[in-house]
Amino acid sequence: MNNADLLVSALRQAGVTHGFGVPSGNVLPLMEAMRAGGLPFVLTAHEGSAAFAADVMGRMTGKPGLCIATLGPGATNLTTGVGSAFLDRSPLIAITCNLYQAQLGRRMQMSIDLHTLFKPITKASLSLRPGKIGETVAAALRIALSEPHGPVHLDLPEDVALALISEAPMPNVVTPQPLAHAGLESLDPAYAILRAAKRPIVVIGASAMRMHTPGSLRAFVEQHQVPFATTTMAKGMIDEDHPLSIGCIERSKRKVQRAFLNSADLIIALGYDTIEVEYEAWIGKVPLLYFDIEAADVDPSVDVRHGVTGDLDRAISAFAAMPAVRNDWQMVVITQHREGFQRALRPKIDAFGPHQAIDVVRRVLPKNGVLAFDVGAHTHQIASQWTTHAPRTFLITNGWSSMGFGLPAAIAAKLACPTLPVVCIVGDGCFQMTCGEVAVAKRRQLAIPFIVLDDRWLSLIKVKQERRSLTLYGTDTSPEPYRDPPAHYFGVPAVGVRTADALERALHRALSADGPTVIEAVVDASHYSETVFD
Repeated sequence: MNNADLLVSALRQAGVTHGFGVPSGNVLPLMEAMRAGGLPFVLTAHEGSAAFAADVMGRMTGKPGLCIATLGPGATNLTTGVGSAFLDRSPLIAITCNLYQAQLGRRMQMSIDLHTLFKPITKASLSLRPGKIGETVAAALRIALSEPHGPVHLDLPEDVALALISEAPMPNVVTPQPLAHAGLESLDPAYAILRAAKRPIVVIGASAMRMHTPGSLRAFVEQHQVPFATTTMAKGMIDEDHPLSIGCIERSKRKVQRAFLNSADLIIALGYDTIEVEYEAWIGKVPLLYFDIEAADVDPSVDVRHGVTGDLDRAISAFAAMPAVRNDWQMVVITQHREGFQRALRPKIDAFGPHQAIDVVRRVLPKNGVLAFDVGAHTHQIASQWTTHAPRTFLITNGWSSMGFGLPAAIAAKLACPTLPVVCIVGDGCFQMTCGEVAVAKRRQLAIPFIVLDDRWLSLIKVKQERRSLTLYGTDTSPEPYRDPPAHYFGVPAVGVRTADALERALHRALSADGPTVIEAVVDASHYSETVFD
């Protein structure tokens, strides 16, 4: 048994199910250990996609995702997805396979200081060395799974991977560092603040995604009958069909949501991570009471009345069990706001628009189905418009907001939950960037519909150019007239649609296929200019 075998054994014991990456000669010893050890290696078209897929695997399973690359350009390509996992708080192990130890520090081909590269975008960057493989992997797993979750980089020289083990196997159990418990001295003042409020609103954020008992969020709002909103990444932590739901904040038609939030006399933030959007962007003069794993990151202008920090599950469950507090909200007001917000997101247009395509996908995809999507103008529309019914069924990156996330995210979600239907929506710019990843879904026979909203622009940047009265320049993705897509991309069948009915028929067929399908939906996105930033 060599060190690569030991590394693979440790990762499997920790619950890692797949490794995503692009190989090189330095990576081959690790790949061979994965083959022999029953840890599937998933070849991606690009290392960045490997890291995005590992990020989502970590979110879906609660175990660290795994991505693998060589040194030099493989490592630099990997960093985009690793940095995204760092800001989105996803548990991940990123392994870069390196030169032989005797060559480290020399001016060699592809050589780069990997620890300096990964230090700012990981929780730790550690070296795997003979005699310390087990303790290093255990430390990496503990760090990645301790709050806030995040990526850890491991540097594996090729000769270290090949060397026979010279240590005892690592223990089977890796215990993350526990969070402190919030005591009554912290909860009692919070309860007093809630009792004094007449129009409180709960806002649920990304830290709540990692709660072990997400049902306590629903218990909280129902016990105290408080309307709730969510950030983009926290959608589905409570079913958005809930009568107390007012929808997503800080996306399309954000001004409608801001006006309603500013009518409150208290914002109660549950697991709100400012990496998604800073408080001062929307909270105005409304006082803040927060529950989070760490102290709130706020601008001095924010009126913080009290904070409860520590174990979110225990704190929110305890608060939900306290005697109900009355407020002045009337259900008719909450319902009218929610319905008005949704109407504003769907302007009447003559052409086939993105909001119509999104409604088709929501209607066809079952409630427990998973949506993965990419970054662009459609992100804002989907976040505000899509009704999410369950945790971990709405996949997007918001911390780094990097294009290229959608396709690998959908692939990872389908590998993690093969019995659930998974749909991916991307813009034409995102598809041009990562279309090679459809071949991964083809090799794995994953029945994923990849829906491309083709409006011929980098629409989010186009809207920003229009708002600044700039000439439209450098954002036209295809100056040629519309044409039907080719018969296939990398062996994946492709079909073009230009109406809602055609999209619905194509989507039903794609979900029942025995492999992936690309659906190019030609849309008129002119309404983005009146929804995305208003």
